[in-house]
Amino acid sequence: MLYRDFQDLKLSALGFGAMRLPVIDGDDSRIDVELTKKMVDEAFDAGINYFDTAFGYHNGNSEIVLGEALRKHPRDSYYLADKFPGYDLSNMPKVKEIFPKQLEKTGHDYFDFYLFHNVCEMNIDAYLDPKYGIYDYLIEKRNEGKIRHLGFSCHGEPDVLRRFLEAYGKDMEFCQLQLNYLDWTFQHGKEKVEMLKEYGIPVWVMEPLRGGKLTNLPEKFETELKALRPEEEIPAWAFRFLQSIPEVTVVLSGMSEPSQLRANIKTFSEDKPLSDSEMDGLLKVASRILGMGSIPCTACHYCVSHCPMGLDIPRLIALYNEHNITVADGGFDFIAPMAVGSMPQEKKPSACLHCQSCEQVCPQSIGISEIMEHFAEIVG
Repeated sequence: MLYRDFQDLKLSALGFGAMRLPVIDGDDSRIDVELTKKMVDEAFDAGINYFDTAFGYHNGNSEIVLGEALRKHPRDSYYLADKFPGYDLSNMPKVKEIFPKQLEKTGHDYFDFYLFHNVCEMNIDAYLDPKYGIYDYLIEKRNEGKIRHLGFSCHGEPDVLRRFLEAYGKDMEFCQLQLNYLDWTFQHGKEKVEMLKEYGIPVWVMEPLRGGKLTNLPEKFETELKALRPEEEIPAWAFRFLQSIPEVTVVLSGMSEPSQLRANIKTFSEDKPLSDSEMDGLLKVASRILGMGSIPCTACHYCVSHCPMGLDIPRLIALYNEHNITVADGGFDFIAPMAVGSMPQEKKPSACLHCQSCEQVCPQSIGISEIMEHFAEIVG
């Protein structure tokens, strides 16, 4: 197992994510407890020492099952991460209630790592609002030793990340990003990593395989990658990409069956970052994948200046593409509905007047009014 330095710790480069544990009869709330315990033991024996859960995973049961699975091992032999559930705005006033409940559910006296969960457009104002006392309380818990290391996860756009860093960056020790070779450009991953580098904040990675989308690629793309590295399995390319980014410390992977765990352990038994030519080839494949079924908006903003409602059409099309790419292979999209839900009513896709003024100046001849109508149906 590869290890990365973090302050005075050595963390396994592969972290065990508990968002996609094995379940019974396809019911996300019914975790297969015995199989999960066996997988945790196997991960532990292979050298994985970082385990990540959250308040809402598996309908609230992930913390309970993972905590139980870990407690058989010496407490100083692993690191447990949990998160404050700010993805639900109704939780914002409840940090003093939720945090001790999480310790109770996991059966632990402290968390090694704790995060502000899912900083994004929907909740940034609430996270920064002192009336909720979230920041002050978590700093207090860190000072008491109930939290050993404090950080945050972020699904928001770069401007949201910047606002959070300007407010709390001096106290953040790590940041968890959705990062993979598609989102390096698609979700501005490279820009976010550079921003965190300014603050000296290392990167934790979530969704390295984009919900499994990067485990199998169209045959023509798999052939191109095999030509570059014949011995490399296709899922491993996503991890080799992340091994090539110096700012990345821990890569979390949600593993729902032993075969996935074993494949990932094998990949992280050696460090094999991409060469310049391999990186170039992979990013070209990523660009072509993103182009499949995506609306070819170049964000020139001509449309915005001609929209009587002042809609941020390029941003809405980017979210529409996000939705389409995520659900193309059966994935669940929460980013687009979440982002649109945070917008004022008059700036949502449903506010489009279908006047087609934007379409008359679009260099790409995009049927914007039809897209806005379909997107409004998707996000409600």
